Amino acid sequence: MSDQRSRAELFRSLHIPSDPIVLVNAWDAASARIVEAAGARAVATTSAGVAWSLGAPDGDVLGRELATELVGRVAGAVSVPVTADIESGFGTTPERVAETVRAVLAAGAVGVNLEDAAPGGGPGLREAADQSGRLAAARAVADGVGVPLYVNARVDTFLRGAGGLPETLDRAAAYLRAGADGIFVPGVVDPATVAALVAGIPAPVNILAGPGAPTVPDLAKLGVARISLGSAVAEAAYAVVRRAAEEAYGSGGYDALAGALDYGSVNELMRR
Repeated sequence: MSDQRSRAELFRSLHIPSDPIVLVNAWDAASARIVEAAGARAVATTSAGVAWSLGAPDGDVLGRELATELVGRVAGAVSVPVTADIESGFGTTPERVAETVRAVLAAGAVGVNLEDAAPGGGPGLREAADQSGRLAAARAVADGVGVPLYVNARVDTFLRGAGGLPETLDRAAAYLRAGADGIFVPGVVDPATVAALVAGIPAPVNILAGPGAPTVPDLAKLGVARISLGSAVAEAAYAVVRRAAEEAYGSGGYDALAGALDYGSVNELMRR
């Protein structure tokens, strides 16, 4: 527990607006080790990549047991702190969310993302009071075991077109009162809006980045403390699979495989 507590404290300390933590989200042990070897200060899972790799769609479909087992595999594969994307908590009530957080902590993670999207992939968002109860349950579990779990509250207003800046700031304030440590606002990369989020949220702000988004240094200048690549890395990896398959079954060529990591390097990485 002391080692996990130390990793949790380290992970918490990495959320610095002038020097944001960058999370290249992994979905299995191999991708986690590749990210760590590239210099990651922490590893985050992507719920979508995890679900896809285990044969399920993203969006509260994958079972808790499979999800937390995967988190354990990732946490056991790397030496840096691991934070887990747990979708809506794999539970319909705060009590069930608490069970998930307890399992994630037992798996070795030191952080969680908890989203406020409507249950079952439906339109809109949960009521802020409902989500606050879920966040409070997550906080209580962590406090009970003595691990300073980093609770990252995801606000899906922009991602789902369910509210603008005022609604986002109102939800962020409620979630922080409920025990969240940071606020994740995916779906927005406009510098003016990002700056307004940073100014209006008295906690570390997490932005989802990718092609077309401001660079890491530019987001740091805006005061962002955490930058995630989300499911985009898994999507890019699966794009290689599709190109390779289409080429092999089409022209009969193999050019899509150019630039691949060599067998020996990957195999050696997994021996560690």
